[in-house]
Amino acid sequence: MAEAILSVENLSCGFHTEEGYTRVVDGVSYALDAGTTLGLVGESGCGKTVSALAVMGLLPRPAGVMETGEIRLHGRPIAGSTQPLLQSVRGRQISMIFQEPMTALNPVHRIGKQLLETIELYEPGLGRAAQQARAIEL
Repeated sequence: MAEAILSVENLSCGFHTEEGYTRVVDGVSYALDAGTTLGLVGESGCGKTVSALAVMGLLPRPAGVMETGEIRLHGRPIAGSTQPLLQSVRGRQISMIFQEPMTALNPVHRIGKQLLETIELYEPGLGRAAQQARAIEL
């Protein structure tokens, strides 16, 4: 059997606040195989976004803390990795679409321009014509 593309085991996260420490994610585990979809469902404030931020290595510091857990991308541990390693996989191998639509795309700029900026960042070896073709494809 093929290894999961993304696996999360026993993820627990929390935040340091003025009132003390609060755990907001407790013992979450799942594995995603190629071609599968996972939906995190729950009431507002139950930890869905915090779980995704932890997987992406984007918990706000210093307040946000990943207490426990193992996160593997293509079998390689990424939890607690250096920022350069995380930046090399974000956008290329793993991405997050945030819930607020106004922060995802800027309505003042054409979508093609925004797509080209992303393609230039993550596929710098492509020539201009190939980048434009990729933006149209997307």
